[in-house]
Amino acid sequence: MKNLFRLRRPRFSYWVLVFILGGAATYWIIDTRLPERPPNILLIMADDIGIDTLGSYGGRSYHTPHIDSLSAEGMRFTHCYSMPVCYTSRLTLMSGQYPVKLGYPKWGSYPKEIEAESIGNIMKNGGYATAVAGKWQMTRLDRDVKHPKRLGFDEWCLFGWKEGYRYYNPLVYVNGDIMPNTKGKYGPEIYTDFLTNFMTKNKDRPFFAYYPMALAHDVSDDIEPCPPFRPGTDRYDTFEEMVNEMDVQVGRLLKTLEQLGIEENTIVIFTSDNGTNKNYIHTFEKGRYIRRPVKSILNGKEVLGGKGNLTNDGTNVPLLIRWPRKFSGGTSKNDLVDFSDFYPTLRELAGQSIEDNPTDGFSFLQRLTRNKPGFREVAYSDHLDRRWVRTQRWKLYGQGSFYDMENDPLEKQNMTSIDQPAIRKVKAKLHDYLNGISNE
Repeated sequence: MKNLFRLRRPRFSYWVLVFILGGAATYWIIDTRLPERPPNILLIMADDIGIDTLGSYGGRSYHTPHIDSLSAEGMRFTHCYSMPVCYTSRLTLMSGQYPVKLGYPKWGSYPKEIEAESIGNIMKNGGYATAVAGKWQMTRLDRDVKHPKRLGFDEWCLFGWKEGYRYYNPLVYVNGDIMPNTKGKYGPEIYTDFLTNFMTKNKDRPFFAYYPMALAHDVSDDIEPCPPFRPGTDRYDTFEEMVNEMDVQVGRLLKTLEQLGIEENTIVIFTSDNGTNKNYIHTFEKGRYIRRPVKSILNGKEVLGGKGNLTNDGTNVPLLIRWPRKFSGGTSKNDLVDFSDFYPTLRELAGQSIEDNPTDGFSFLQRLTRNKPGFREVAYSDHLDRRWVRTQRWKLYGQGSFYDMENDPLEKQNMTSIDQPAIRKVKAKLHDYLNGISNE
């Protein structure tokens, strides 16, 4: 019988000829390099942080060196847009779908019919170890303690929403149980410790660590008795103290990646759920909360917080991404990104098809891997009965207001009545996009 496995004459580019013991034996060695391991992902979403808070965007009121290092060592995106309030941004990120498409779920809930397709389950199905720590808000955990598990997280360390305090003496759920002995402890340190331990345990396999931070949201005013003050004072943490502490906690996580030797192939994403809060709870006196306005310096000008606004101060949020294995730092990108885009981007990173997924988002992965612009042409945001669509320059509201954001970022001049061919073309495109979202 002829040898069916006859060796072919090797090509030098594929084979290495090795002579052992003076040529007594010859071995053909095949290149058996393993495929590149999928990257780890650390997704950090701050609470109530606009671009005015970060030095990398021109903010000068707070100390954020660790977060700013993500810009110096990675990419800074100037056109990332969230919803103007926390819950709807979190829902959009977790599902990849705009709230209007989901029928505007009740605040603090998550539609059961889409649980299997949550971002946690997508990453878990892609072979990632998954964990979440910080603020959940997809439900009250005292009513549905296993909810994070159903949404794909192997481990979790969370305050759900209104069950208890989030900062000093916090009420924290860890993998379904209430964490004991938290008196005298500080919530953000607990959440960071948890993720640090998770990353350490899983340093030898791909992991997805999601950190929806408590910081820098002020204390909750709908919990009784009122939350405890900053230790040793008669007041709550100031906004400046919270922003500075937020940076400390991010720095701890970045240090962990460095110490574990995995920072080169870990994607660190930093963003925020909406703009800076307008008023901050300062103290509690005579049965009522005392608030102070939040004022920051951005590019040499004093600005007020814009949370809840559909203008830039409420929806234009930071997006910083670092991935040393793929790109160097210090670059600024003007790609359009909205909160539905994280879902398909992470789905693609997890090796799963994005052709048939039920999402409103567009993956921006090719910006990270090939330095090519993402596919999004029009971004979307809404709040209550108002909504808008926009490009980098033009912005159209559902009721018809139209603005040139490049020359009028504060939206002082409504251009609805201007009738020029180029303007008509842009408005028609934005109208079509907005109607497409509303009518699906």
